[in-house]
Formats: sequence, structure tokens, C-alpha cells
Amino acid sequence: MIDDQEKIEQRNDPGEGQPGEEGANTPPSQWKIMWRQFKKNRLATTGGALVLLFYFSAIFAGFLTPHTLETHFGSFIHSPPNYPRFIDSEGNFSLRPFVYGMKKEIDMETLERTYVVDTEKKYYIYFFVKGDSYSFLNLFQTDIHLFGTKEKAPLFLLGTDKLGRDLFSRILYGAQISLTVGLLGVILSLVLGSILGSISGYYGGMIDDLVQRTIEIMISFPAIPMWMALAAALPSDWSPVKVYFGITIILALVRWGGLARQVRGMVLSIREEAYTDAAKAMGGNDLHIIFRHVLPNVFSHILVIATLSIPTMILGETALSFLGIGIRPPMTSWGVLLEEAQHVRVLLLHPWLLAPAVAVIIAILSFNFLGDGIRDAADPFATN
Repeated sequence: MIDDQEKIEQRNDPGEGQPGEEGANTPPSQWKIMWRQFKKNRLATTGGALVLLFYFSAIFAGFLTPHTLETHFGSFIHSPPNYPRFIDSEGNFSLRPFVYGMKKEIDMETLERTYVVDTEKKYYIYFFVKGDSYSFLNLFQTDIHLFGTKEKAPLFLLGTDKLGRDLFSRILYGAQISLTVGLLGVILSLVLGSILGSISGYYGGMIDDLVQRTIEIMISFPAIPMWMALAAALPSDWSPVKVYFGITIILALVRWGGLARQVRGMVLSIREEAYTDAAKAMGGNDLHIIFRHVLPNVFSHILVIATLSIPTMILGETALSFLGIGIRPPMTSWGVLLEEAQHVRVLLLHPWLLAPAVAVIIAILSFNFLGDGIRDAADPFATN
């Protein structure tokens, strides 16, 4: 009798966790399982951290950079990187980092401009210093920068370009365009691909044929020439902002077909499931079934495709801007910066101008690592 009473009390004890409640017997949700699997993948977590770092740097570029996008140093054209130091030329150690000044010299044999370190001029680096004014998040004007010199001395972490502009600052400002073009382009292509792929797979018949033939026509064209043709159709008198959104729409229109086909293949199997038939029997209309039952079941796959598609969008914008038919000055992007480094002479005399290529490579690898990790985490058959 006592044992029966104890069993009843244990069954009624909320601390044990009843089915459907937060407790020991409550099965974890699909998102918790995905997160648990994702955290085990070190490459994926590293890639995700780098992606967040890239977007954080792009959002707060004005604050994180010592110079603004418009700052020019006419006396330091194609200046090499000037790295912070802790030990001076005499071997003295300083807790506060500093940079030396740069002197311009002319090589009398080649008549090339060169720069040498001027150890007589030492500029200490401070945090939260005043510099050139910029718009912080397009909300208000400020002149506070994360680091810089009080004397407003040239501080070129990655050197300067042909107009004497700080390359490190331009790379962070360029990330605002290159990374957001990829993000906005993927969002547009996801909307088109998900909706059209779902409709194509759910209804079949003539609608399916029409969507699939359209996709086949689009993918039959080579990607780069098609991008060039569509980008060249943009009016030459458009403002940089209009060109920006035009490039985004072009990339989205070109890339939605692949996702639509993948979604269609999954919908073809989902529409035959029992819960879909049950929704039809209960009087659910087609739109309700598609958006309530079909799309949620392919969302994890769509998320993976989105993560893996962003690098393609970034490379597309970079390629168009590199060819001179994408983003145009005064706006800047990684492609615009690489367009300035396309000559062999740059590789020999000014190799630091290839720094934007390093940013592109790291960003692409980070997105690929993140996408692979999400794909493995979304796989229900992945090993624990």
C-alpha cells in the first residue's frame, strides 16, 4: 500500500517532468538538437564567429577605423603598411603602442617613389580618440574612433592606395557593400525560390512545367556573361545607391532557380505525407497547407542553402565590380578595391593592395564552414 502511494506521488510530482512540459521527460526540440550538433563542429563554430565578426566590423566601420572613407593623404600615395610597435629602434619597450613617421624618397635608378621609416618621429596610439567626422549607423555625426593618434598622424595598418587613402579603412567600409549585397540577394532569391519551388512541387502539371522550363532557360546561360549583360543594362546616370540595389536584384534573379528545384524535390515527397492529407481532409486550403505544413518542413534545408549561397553572391558582386560594371565610386566594395590591384605592376611594387582578396577568401571560407556545419546539424541521421 505504501509503495502504491509513493508511485502516485512520484507520478504527480512536477519536478519529474511530464510529457509536453519542461522537465526530464520532455524531448528536446529540433532546434535544440541542431544547436547541440552544431556546437560539436569546431570549424563551423569558428566560421560562425568570423561571420559575426565581419558583419560587426561592417556595421561599426566608422568607429573601428582610424580614418574615414573620404580621408586622403596626398603625401602618402601607395605608402606601405605602417605597423604599430612596442619596441623602438633603440631597444626601449613601451606599454603603449606607437608608429613611426614615414619619409618619402625617390629611387634615382628607377625613379620610383619609396617610403622609409623616420625614427625621429614617434606617434603614440590611443583609444577613443577624436578624428574625422563620420555618420554613426546613419543616426548622428561623431568624430570618436576606436584608436588613432592624437596628432592625426598617418596610421596605415595595410598601407594606402593610389590616392593616399587608408586601405584598412576602405576594406571595412567595403564590407558594408559586399556583405550586405550577398545577404539581401540571398533573401530575395530565397523568397522567390521557396515560394515558386513549393508551388511547382505541390501543384505539378502545367504550373510545374512552366516553372521548370523557366529555370532551365535561366541556367543555360553562362553566369558571368549573363551578370555582365544585366548589369550593363543599368542606366549609367544612376546614383550609386540605385546601382547597389540594382546589383542586388540582378544577383537574386539569377540565383533563385537552383533553390527552387531543390525545394520542389522535397515538396514532391512531403505532399504525399499523412499530415498533408489530414490537413486537406480537415478543409485546409492550398496556401494554408503550403505555408503551414510544407515550407516549415523544408526550412532547415532552406537555411543551409542560404548560408552556402551568400558566398556565391559575394563573389558575384566582387566579379562585377572588378570588371567595372558593378558598384561604382564614390561607393566602395571589395570588388572595387580589387579592380585597382589587377595589374602585374601592383604585385611587384604594391602587394599590399591585394589585402581585399584576403578578406574575400576568409569571408568565403567562413560562410562555407558555417554552411557545412548547419547542414550536418540539420541532418537527422548525423552521428552524435
